[in-house]
Amino acid sequence: MWREIYRNRAIYLFISPFYILFAIFGLFPIVFSLYLAFHKWDGIGEMEFVGLNQFRYLLEDANFWQSIWNTLQIWAFSTIPMLFMALVIAFMLHSALVKYKDFYRISFFLPNVTSIVAVAIVFGTLFGNRYGFLNFIITSLGLEPVQWLDSPFWIKIAISSMVVWRWTGYNAIIYLAGLQSIPSVLYEAARIDGASPMQTFFGITIPLIKPVILFTVITSTIGGMQIFTESQVFMGDSGGPGGGGMTIVLYLYQQAFTKNLFGYGSAVAWGLFVIIGLFSVLNWAIVQRSGSK
Repeated sequence: MWREIYRNRAIYLFISPFYILFAIFGLFPIVFSLYLAFHKWDGIGEMEFVGLNQFRYLLEDANFWQSIWNTLQIWAFSTIPMLFMALVIAFMLHSALVKYKDFYRISFFLPNVTSIVAVAIVFGTLFGNRYGFLNFIITSLGLEPVQWLDSPFWIKIAISSMVVWRWTGYNAIIYLAGLQSIPSVLYEAARIDGASPMQTFFGITIPLIKPVILFTVITSTIGGMQIFTESQVFMGDSGGPGGGGMTIVLYLYQQAFTKNLFGYGSAVAWGLFVIIGLFSVLNWAIVQRSGSK
């Protein structure tokens, strides 16, 4: 192998920048975070080896478990309606009755490439307690304003709305690619047999794009477990009143970069790794089970 590498050293030299940058900014931080998880370190002084104490404390940390519960709630509030709306949008864009499809595709995908910090600032004006646009509409209807930023439940709704707005179009484009791979002959045969659009949707569309749906579910789950910017810009490092917006990654950031507990922050990061791994294994089992039928 080394002889082949030396023989093709010019080719390996051209592709080496990627691997060098990955080793420095990707692989090394991962390995170093695992090393840090077994040490107590404030980022300046000497490291103190503490073994598994960080992980023992992690399992007993009520704030960590609250961040997991908050993250799961935000994921449920955002992912389920987001994927449903994305599927409906993709089905509408795939329809022959819709004109200017390219314009709609760009419009739905545009939120995904918009700066999330700018999005969080805009949504902050929408969900403001006193001068927010939503409360302006609510009070105009003669109703009591909603304290969006003071209630842990409404904080999760506000953060979830940002996730839905940003990722619905992205998943719709993925679903649209899956819909375009379905042979049109199947729809024509169903139409001749007298199938209604609803029967066609659930009898042809959903079964044939099931692998695409499973793909978006797992990618949305992994992304949902790593929500940070929306909560941090929207509610700050504290996660808002009652810690309603404290996600796992925000809790990691708080411990490591606010309290300078880099060792414990690394332990939280590896706890997040285990959670994402469990969700990935669960999804793999579902895919294997559906593929065997």
